[in-house]
Formats: sequence, structure tokens, C-alpha cells
Amino acid sequence: MSATETELLTYEEALERFDPALGLEVHVELGTASKMFCGCATEFGAEPNTQVCPTCLGLPGSMPVVNATAVESAIRIGLALNCEIAEWCRFARKNYFYPDMPKNFQTSQYDEPIAFEGWMDVTLADGESFRVDVERAHMEEDTGKSLHVGGSTGRIHGADYSLVDYNRAGIPLIEIVTKPIVGAGERAPEVARAYVAQLRDLIVALGVSDARMDQGSIRADVNLSLAPKGSGVLGTRSETKNVNSLRSVERAVRYEVQRHAAVLAGGGTVLQETRHWHEDTGVTTSGREKSDAEDYRYFPEPDLVPVAPSRAWVEELRGTLPENPTERRARLQAAWGFSDLDMRDTVGAGALGLVEETVAAGASPQAARKWWLGELARRANETGREIGDLGVTPADVAAVQAMVQAGSLNDGLARQVFDGLVAGEGTPEEVVAARGLAIVSDEGALTAAVDKAIADNPDVAQKVRDGKVAAAGALIGAVMKEMRGQADAGRVRTLVLEKLS
Repeated sequence: MSATETELLTYEEALERFDPALGLEVHVELGTASKMFCGCATEFGAEPNTQVCPTCLGLPGSMPVVNATAVESAIRIGLALNCEIAEWCRFARKNYFYPDMPKNFQTSQYDEPIAFEGWMDVTLADGESFRVDVERAHMEEDTGKSLHVGGSTGRIHGADYSLVDYNRAGIPLIEIVTKPIVGAGERAPEVARAYVAQLRDLIVALGVSDARMDQGSIRADVNLSLAPKGSGVLGTRSETKNVNSLRSVERAVRYEVQRHAAVLAGGGTVLQETRHWHEDTGVTTSGREKSDAEDYRYFPEPDLVPVAPSRAWVEELRGTLPENPTERRARLQAAWGFSDLDMRDTVGAGALGLVEETVAAGASPQAARKWWLGELARRANETGREIGDLGVTPADVAAVQAMVQAGSLNDGLARQVFDGLVAGEGTPEEVVAARGLAIVSDEGALTAAVDKAIADNPDVAQKVRDGKVAAAGALIGAVMKEMRGQADAGRVRTLVLEKLS
């Protein structure tokens, strides 16, 4: 019986019968002050259709001009990915109709990208390295954004009406396209996630984008195909569009492996198409049949001159590149005194850059790691979000840790501060003030609470008097409960033992 789209093979069975091949297309929205071909602002979250002009709206008679900073950023990204940089390249028109693309074509690069033939070595959670070959990194412009109102899915099907915001139209993008990634086997989902994570870290280190997946400034399209085990060929691919979290990249690959395998095992044929990822259900659904390059009727953009970066400029930009990711990890591990397991866990959680910035803000490496991989990673897992998308900054974590070190917070109160930070209640200081979380340092109040605990627990108090110091823990717990956790446990212990000595 032929398998349907909703039928899945187990992941293990799929890998017994088929070899997966991956392809990742990552779109990076550059953090330039103006758009790719005009002077419009690029501020995120502005009122709809307030950052537009005749050029990015595609009005007759308007003429584009290339953003020099965007070209510089593209070259630096290419160099960081070990790419060759073109001595001469040009833009092309990619022709297709979609409501959020006002010109009815996208200005992009086709057969002459600015960067090509590169690679990146990515490190997996267990420390194994896997090389991902990069086919090209090319410049283009982003489209606008459609908002479908009504219905239950947020998509056009079932919506009452649609709105279009053209603020994003024309924002500079760099699209980074891998060559087919083969040989990853059962680790294909992990390789995909590690590649996008390391690429995001690299983009942030370059300073060309904030690379916030939650705001769409870095988005991944996941291509997946299966072929019979050991055949050495490439199967028909599907492309899951605009996957916007590292967790979703991994889940989308795994789901598509299982879906493809079910179709092929049932005697069906995989359709070459784009698909939508649904974060809530963890499945993909069909979008539209995938077009081949010839369907876009590419032709050179007649209104833009070619880009011809001089070799001297390219070498000058090479000198601005950040530290190699592998060397950086080794340096930080040595500086922080982390074990191999500590470092693997930090990298695996996507928290390396966050810990580094927290240390730079004044926290110790051990404290920074404790908060990010403990409290904040737990909250991220509970909410299905990335650890860096919780709304908590490295400066926040360093500020909370400084309060703990100063004795104005203990770990329990610090956890409540993080609750407030994740909830968007303000700075650490504002959360402490609004929630009344500071440790009570009033000796009179502490002494009164200790006296009450001793009076309420005479049997325990007698054990302490008889030399059983461990029994003091129950009295300390009673005092902490009385003080709603807002006491220094060490000071409470001292007072208890002084009273009962």
C-alpha cells in the first residue's frame, strides 16, 4: 500500500534502508543602516510601510544603487567560510510573482556569485568534526512580509484577508548555500543543527548581523533527499522553508527523513516541492511545487553595474576576520578551566557566545556556565525556545551573579529574578525591587526568626545542644521558610549555632 504524507517510518528503519543527503540554504539579513539598493531605513518593528521609497517599491523610473557596506559584509562572510572571492560578478533578476515582492522580481545573483567554493568544519556534541562544503554565498534583497488575518493557521488558506508590509522589502541578504551533505547517516539532523549554530556564531562574530532567528534575521531552508542504501546517488529533494530555530532545523530533518522513507518504502514517488514547517506539531506540510532555475527566467540586472572588488581590498578585509571557531573554543576552554565535557555541553547548548559575553561582563566562567546551562537552558527547553531567545542578556546574567556575590541575593532568589527577566519585567535591579527579592540583612529580623524556629522545634534544638550539629539544618530551613527565602543561609546557620552553643 502506498504511504501517504502523514505516514512515517521510524527513524531507525529509515536509516537502515536509505542514505540521507542534506542541503542547507541559510539567509542572513545584514545589519546595515539602509537597504540593499536604496537609502530606506532597516529598523526592525517599525510601523508597517513606513520604511519604503519608489526604489524598494519598484515604482517606474526609480533606479537602484548598490549598498557598499553590504558588499563588504558579503566578502567578509565569504572569506570566513574559506570561499574564493569573485574578481567580477553581477546581479540578476529572478522573475516570479508573489504579493510581498513589489517589483515582481527579486534582485539577486545567479551564475556569478560574489563568493564560491568554500567550507566549514563543524563540531558535533561529542567533539567529532564534520566538514560541510559551501557551494556559494551570494547577495540579494529580502521580500516584504504578508500577514494573513483570520483562520487558525496564520496562512493564506482559511484567512479572511491578507495585509502586506513592505518595510522588509529590499533589506540586504546573503544567501549561503551548501553542496549536498552526504555521509552523515543517522547524525544528519545533528549535523544540520551544528552547522546552522556555528554559522550563526560566525555571523555574530563578524558583526554583520545580529543573527536573531526569532526575528527572522537568519533563516534556514532545509533540503532533504533519500537514496537506496549504498547506491551513491541523490534522490528527489524537498525543501522545507524558513525554519527559524536550531531545534526546528534538527526536528525538520528528522521528520523529512521519516516522511521520505515512508513514501519510498510504500512504492511512491517523492515530489520535488517546498514545504512548510509547523513548530507546534513538529510536521511539514506541502507548499508548492519547486521551480527549477530556468523557471525563474534569470537575466542580468540592466540597472546595476557589475561588482569588481580589488584584490587589495579583499586582502584588507581578510585581516578583519574573527578568530577561527575551533581555535576560539580551544582558547576559551583553556582560559576558563573547563573540562572537555563542560565545553561540549556548553557548545551543544548553543551557549558558548553567551557564556563568553557574560564573562566579559564580569561573571566568573563557572557562574556564567551554571546560570546559562542550568536555569536558562531549563526554561528554554520547557518553552521550546532557543537559549538565546529568552530575552535574557549576558549583561543581565552578570548583574544577577554580582548581586549573589555581594550577598544581596542567594541562588533561590536569583532564580526568581530570572523568572522576572524571562517574563519581561525589566532589568535585574527592577525585578528585584518590584518583587521584593533582596536578602533581609536586618539582624533584628533574623534573630527573631531564629528564636521562633528554636521555640517551635524544641526537640531539634536539644539535639543541636547535644552536639548533633547536622540537626541544625531543620532549624535553618524553618528560618528560611519564615523569611520567604530572603535570608543568607550561612548567616542563619551562624546565629542558630551561637544561640544553641
